[in-house]
Amino acid sequence: MRRKCAFLCFLFLFVIICIGKAQTNQPPVTATEQQAAIDTIAQLLNRNYVFPEMAKAMAGFLSTNLKQGVYASITDPALFSERLTSDLQSISKDKHIRVRLNPVFIKEVKARQLQGADGDKFAPTMLEQWKTDNYGFKEVKILEGNIGYIDLRNFFPPQFAGETAVAAMNFVGNSKALIIDLRKNSGGWPAMIQLVSSYLFGAEPVHLNNFYFRPTNANTQTWTLPHVTGKRRPDMDVYVLTSKSTFSAAEEFTYNLKNLKRATVIGETTGGGANPGGDEIVNDRFTVFVPSGRAINPITGTNWEGTGVRPDIEVAASEAFFTAQQKALEKLAQKEAGNAHSIYPWLLASLQVKQKPVKVEEKQLKEYAGTYGPKTITQEGDRLFFPVTRLRQAVLIPMGGDLFDVDENLFRVQFIREAGKVTGLRIKNYNGNIENYKKEKKPL
Repeated sequence: MRRKCAFLCFLFLFVIICIGKAQTNQPPVTATEQQAAIDTIAQLLNRNYVFPEMAKAMAGFLSTNLKQGVYASITDPALFSERLTSDLQSISKDKHIRVRLNPVFIKEVKARQLQGADGDKFAPTMLEQWKTDNYGFKEVKILEGNIGYIDLRNFFPPQFAGETAVAAMNFVGNSKALIIDLRKNSGGWPAMIQLVSSYLFGAEPVHLNNFYFRPTNANTQTWTLPHVTGKRRPDMDVYVLTSKSTFSAAEEFTYNLKNLKRATVIGETTGGGANPGGDEIVNDRFTVFVPSGRAINPITGTNWEGTGVRPDIEVAASEAFFTAQQKALEKLAQKEAGNAHSIYPWLLASLQVKQKPVKVEEKQLKEYAGTYGPKTITQEGDRLFFPVTRLRQAVLIPMGGDLFDVDENLFRVQFIREAGKVTGLRIKNYNGNIENYKKEKKPL
């Protein structure tokens, strides 16, 4: 019997969030259960998988393996589900399709169905987990230079996550540029893509994507929303960070913005999953995610299935954040090229020394330590510390020569040498202010 757990969603990793840890101590899989599970999976694929011929090929492959005794020695249910997933993906190359051991989730769904709950609604434990995860918004902040940053881990449904998404987009609404970090984003719902994207375009609706769904033989379209709460920022430069783990809905968001020339994509080529679908119940223990649709971008006429989204600037995922900051600061500096008081060249130099630190020998650092008027520079190992206030110390970052950047502060320290010895320091503020202090001599 077919039961839908979720539909029209780009789920990959988090459809089983609500399962928790109660999947241990499962009884072994019997030959009878293997036969029944594979028969049901075959029916679900042939009925719903977006490509009918591929569905037949996958179903046939599982059936042949079963007859040949390939699964006979696999009695652990988790290993059985993993092997079925591997076999299905080996034929389809579709990374969305996946068999899972989901007994807790299935039990909860069935209990809700007996109570007459709407099958399209979500289980309370899942909703609570989404809330605990702040609906995917891991971090939202303003970087130096008024560059907004959003670390978004999932695209959850707007009926639950909308308030958080609106708050996040309005928080960065006054930024000069925006970095959206999807390096750890595994997917979600197109409706959340629509909501977040709407803040990046004007009021005139923009065509984002199209979808075809086989079960209903229906074509749908996604456009930006005609109304959002707060400020739209079609003028703000956007940078999207990707990794090999960026998948599904996160790829759609990236693909949409890239082809609309609305964002610069920085990082690694993404995972390559463009076929949406839903989780189907196989029996009391297993579910299978069946991709029942495919994305059809209105600009390219195709999608990222199997290929992933290739970044505009290809760097290791670990380097993507700094690269985006650098590109944003460079562009902002260009816009203010005629402004002698622009802060962006200063911030760019600070960022670059963080990316490529200058090495200073510990012996040389000892020369800098000491008291300079009201400021006492201290050394701990290979680091120098500057007293920003009585209660807060900041690390001095070498920039070459005797010049140091003061971490997360808009001033620098230049040590003064006379006859080869450090005799003072000069504090340089980004706006041009300078303070000079003599180094106190050590008592004899």
